[in-house]
Amino acid sequence: MVEIRPSKRWLENEAVSLEIHDIFQDSYESYGAPRIRIELLKRGYRISRPRVARLIRANKLFARRRRKFIVTTDANHNYPIAPNILNQNFLVNRENQVWVSDITYIQTGQGWMYLTVIIDLFHRKVVGWSMSQTLSTSDTIIPAFNMAVASNTITEELIFHSDRGTQYASYKFSNILKSYKGLIKQSMSRKGNCWDNAVAESFFKSLKVEWLYKHNYWLRSEAELSIFQ
Repeated sequence: MVEIRPSKRWLENEAVSLEIHDIFQDSYESYGAPRIRIELLKRGYRISRPRVARLIRANKLFARRRRKFIVTTDANHNYPIAPNILNQNFLVNRENQVWVSDITYIQTGQGWMYLTVIIDLFHRKVVGWSMSQTLSTSDTIIPAFNMAVASNTITEELIFHSDRGTQYASYKFSNILKSYKGLIKQSMSRKGNCWDNAVAESFFKSLKVEWLYKHNYWLRSEAELSIFQ
């Protein structure tokens, strides 16, 4: 009687499938083929994106679909608009060279919450953040900025980039940046161009798909603890 043994390719696919399941679960069922392939490469697997996609389909692993995002930017104001100094140049060579910022909505049973973040482009880490019940400048960007400067000493020129929202364009915030005597230069995205602030936009999309959409918050305090985690 002839013994039928699994092929080398079949055994390889089985091993890779186990890794894919592991990565998929670690991503809270949010990663698709491109990001799973990146993780596989880090684990030492030389594998193409089409093959990863085929194995994902074969294992019936489907990433959670993204929801439509609510726009927070209110650019209908009479405040001055800063030029787009950053101009989509997201590659930097030191800390505190470029900070990008954005604001997003979070739904709770008690009403909306607003999360403001400031990200340093050098290491792509959040250096300042705030959560608030209003979209006022005093509740959003100012406390986030205060957190950022409390843990970072600005000694060289820093570009602070954001969209054209009221919170960033307001005199209350722009005057804070001007108080650094030219050390901090304000930059704003072009009207309707989300790519100009792509790093901050990407951060919020990942946060929502990989975390927020998996939870339902009744209390604002519950949402705050969850997001901090």
